[in-house]
Amino acid sequence: MDVISVIRTKRDRGELSDEQIDWVIDAYTRGEVADEQMSALAMAILLNGMNRREIARWTAAMIASGERMDFSSLSRPTADKHSTGGVGDKITLPLAPLVAACGAAVPQLSGRGLGHTGGTLDKLESIPGWRALLSNEEMLSVLDGTGAVICAAGDGLAPADKKLYALRDVTGTVEAIPLIASSIMSKKIAEGTGSLVLDVKVGTGAFMKTVEDARELASTMVGLGTDHGVKTVALLTDMSTPLGRTAGNALEVRESVEVLAGGGPSDVVELTLALAHEMLDAAGVDADPAKALADGSAMDVWRRMIAAQGGDPDAELPVAREQHVIKAPSSGVLTRLDAYDIGVAAWRLGAGRARKEDSVQAGAGVELHAKPGDTVTEGQPLLTLHTDTPERFEYALESIEGSYDIGAAGTGFAGSPVVLERIA
Repeated sequence: MDVISVIRTKRDRGELSDEQIDWVIDAYTRGEVADEQMSALAMAILLNGMNRREIARWTAAMIASGERMDFSSLSRPTADKHSTGGVGDKITLPLAPLVAACGAAVPQLSGRGLGHTGGTLDKLESIPGWRALLSNEEMLSVLDGTGAVICAAGDGLAPADKKLYALRDVTGTVEAIPLIASSIMSKKIAEGTGSLVLDVKVGTGAFMKTVEDARELASTMVGLGTDHGVKTVALLTDMSTPLGRTAGNALEVRESVEVLAGGGPSDVVELTLALAHEMLDAAGVDADPAKALADGSAMDVWRRMIAAQGGDPDAELPVAREQHVIKAPSSGVLTRLDAYDIGVAAWRLGAGRARKEDSVQAGAGVELHAKPGDTVTEGQPLLTLHTDTPERFEYALESIEGSYDIGAAGTGFAGSPVVLERIA
């Protein structure tokens, strides 16, 4: 078998056989198939799709490329959550310790930024000393001791996905539903969690722009999880506007700690609690996450979890050296703030990557002083851009231009609910 014939099959809208899928995933993992060849295949999949059998086989091949973890020694049931990626989506940070404080174990394997969306590991690495890379033994130890761990997938877990994940980010193939579904579910199934809640974003700042596409992705992943014995539920959630009031690494950590302290933006709190309820229900745990947020027990788990991974929960977070304030050009009601444009601006300021080997700036990002529905006054701060490299401001401002609308005072505003649909 050769990779050219596999690429041609999908290029010509053909259906890949089980043998072709098994071979190409194995050969890519071993380095026999080059990045540029897998890039071509990924683009063909993006353009021509895969059927349910192909996606299931692709996912199984990704799982088979590495090891499978086992959490059966834990005294608590396991529950995990995965977001398909958004702008300002820092939900994992308060959610994992919150669910752990309620009695479930949360083995949260997370990723880095993809395109204009932020990565959980990039955010947490802005905390001095914090380590994303843990051995399986370390991961189990942190999970057993604190109830929650957020870390990178080890090299042994779906190594095919680790290579393909980074490649998709820099080849314009992130949005392919078969590749998103198989990437997420191969890691989650191999990880060994007992239940999984999916946060499938929909809107301008999400990879799925329409409810129909988001529903297709959610249904595909729920089916893959169920077929592998993992209780899986999905929520479709709005990503037309950034979540919370920050987009950027250290900025989002700071906001997450505010949520754990009982404050924070209402949309972040609402979605955190909605996902916590789903995770606890899927794990069979009867507890009230709102109480754990209010009484400080979730914050206690956060502090122990960060410290267990080498981080200092009391350390000052990095602050960008340069700021640029964008002021409201007129008075009225902010009626639109486009999540994608804000995400691109944060990426251009240094919060994300253009190439898979790029580093990110911990302090870079965008701070939102108003959200849609808020009344603004001409001249008041609307957005603050943060970066260590001021030459990036001009490039980021190009993205901000046209990203918001201000209506006349008294303009009615009907925002979208945070949670749009539930799929099980």
